[in-house]
Formats: sequence, structure tokens, C-alpha cells
Amino acid sequence: MARGTGVQSVERALALLEALDAAGDAVGIGELAAATGLPAGTIHRLLRTLVDRGWAHQLPDRRYMLGTRIARMGASANALLGRRARPVLRAVAVELGETANLAVFAADAAEYVAQVAGTHSMRMFTEVGSRVPLHSTGVGKALLSRLPDETVRDLLRRTGMPRFTDTTITDPERMVRELAAVRERGYAVDDGEMELGVRCVAVPFTAGVRFAISVSGPAPRMTDALVARAAAALMDAAARLRDELDDRHAGPDRGGDSAQP
Repeated sequence: MARGTGVQSVERALALLEALDAAGDAVGIGELAAATGLPAGTIHRLLRTLVDRGWAHQLPDRRYMLGTRIARMGASANALLGRRARPVLRAVAVELGETANLAVFAADAAEYVAQVAGTHSMRMFTEVGSRVPLHSTGVGKALLSRLPDETVRDLLRRTGMPRFTDTTITDPERMVRELAAVRERGYAVDDGEMELGVRCVAVPFTAGVRFAISVSGPAPRMTDALVARAAAALMDAAARLRDELDDRHAGPDRGGDSAQP
């Protein structure tokens, strides 16, 4: 299963971890074989090592899921991603005057991994590391817009759609229509759907994983004119972050210090 000059055993172990992550729940060796194309014997041997090292966990029914060591590494990775994204977020916050955020799709929620405060004395604040619902936030709807409609329906059935304000969308089919509009215009808007008096604009992008970049502020300042400006600025910022954060094609010979745009 090696690609290019990759080390076959490493490629196979990473393919297993990616399959466990994509499954979102415990899976058996047969399901992993179907997802990766690897022989069952190979999967069993690799899983023994991954379980021993804490990267995978075996349940009593002999199914497997990601191990706790992944969570520890994930927290560190998110902090590093936030550090790399801060220069782009800072430029957006200065240009628009409102708080800029970066969120990642995480366990049926949106997790904030970076934030740069706006320039106003009264500004929005969301704790980095906190998770918010997908159906009621700008970053959440932006992330959902990258999923097929049936996947969205399945996800919303799992999570539910609790109402936070009078404008929260709580009907799955209305959300599917909303996401079609998000895909068409390229950005999502949260009109006080999570918190009264707060408006947010968010743009999705993919850089190895699904991200959304957003700006949020008090509704009186987040006029339609500012929303239009924010959408354009966020699309430009998303393009920069797509190049900055996607390490899949970046190697030790990448050249230059692209972490400092």
C-alpha cells in the first residue's frame, strides 16, 4: 500500500488510524479491511501494536476505536494549528474590526482552535478549545455545507437540533435548504441563532481536514454591508489558510518559512 517513497508499514498504520477516525464509532476488522483494502491478518498485526502504544483501543467484543493517545496529540495539534493561523486571523480582525475565529470539525461539533480579538472595546469572545453545535452557529453551518445532504440528516438525527433562540433552525429539511444556499453563495451566516444580538459570517475550506474561518460581532455593527465585506475577506483568508495548513504535500524540502505569512 506504499505510495511513492513512503514506508509501507507506516502507510498502512496511518491508513488504519484514518479509517478508525472516519468510522466515528467502534468497528471490526472486516470493516477496516473494506475501508483500507488491507488483508485481515495485516490489520490484526498492526492493531496489536497500535493498541499496545495507546493509539487504538480494543473493546471486549473485539471491535476497535481510536485510543486516548490520539486525544492528547489532537489537543497539541490544534494548538499548533491555531498558532500557524494567527497571522491570517489577525489581518482579518484588523481589516474588519471584528473578532476572527478558526474552527475545525470535531466529533459532530465545531471546535474553536484559534481566535484573534477585534479592535472594538466591545467584542465577541469564544474560548479556544470550546465546542459549539453545528446547526446553530456560522462555523457549524459552514462545516455542514461540505457534507452530502444525507450525511447531514444522519448527523442531525444523532445530535438533535436544540433551540437556543427564536431564530435557531430546528428542522432538518430547512437546514438542508439553508446549506444549499450556503454552498451557492460560498459563506454561512448565523443571525442570532446561538446567541441573541450576535451575528457571524463563516467560510468553509479544507486543508487535510474541514475548517471554517469566521468573524463575529454585535448585530448592530454586523450590518449587511459589513457581512458582504466580511464574506469577501474570509474567502481570501480561507485560500491563504488552505495553502498554509495543508501539510499533505509539504515535506522537509518545502523551502521558506511559510508559517509566517
